[in-house]
Amino acid sequence: MAKQFGIIFACLLAGELIAMIPGVSIPGSIIGMLVLTVLLERKVVKPDSIAPLCRFLIKNMAFFFVPPGVALMLYFDIIAAEWIPITVATVVSIFLVIVVTGRLHQFMHRRIKRNSK
Repeated sequence: MAKQFGIIFACLLAGELIAMIPGVSIPGSIIGMLVLTVLLERKVVKPDSIAPLCRFLIKNMAFFFVPPGVALMLYFDIIAAEWIPITVATVVSIFLVIVVTGRLHQFMHRRIKRNSK
């Protein structure tokens, strides 16, 4: 399992290093996930080589939400005072994600259909 952690942490480290480049405004953890995705797509990393660790992390995912949940309790007064803007921002962002995802799917579906002819 140490090798599996090494692969995932190497991708995270690569993402953090890329995020340090001036002008890059994407969080290192997101870039690290993209690095891992590219390595998996290019078959540099085989899915079977990290599958046991991934299964373990997914199985214990609830445990990883406890610290942020507890930290959130520190901000209940702010959340109570600002619940309307928080709710509006949440609803608007959910709507935007649905619309953008749908449009992207339609675009990709048309492109794949056109290329297969």
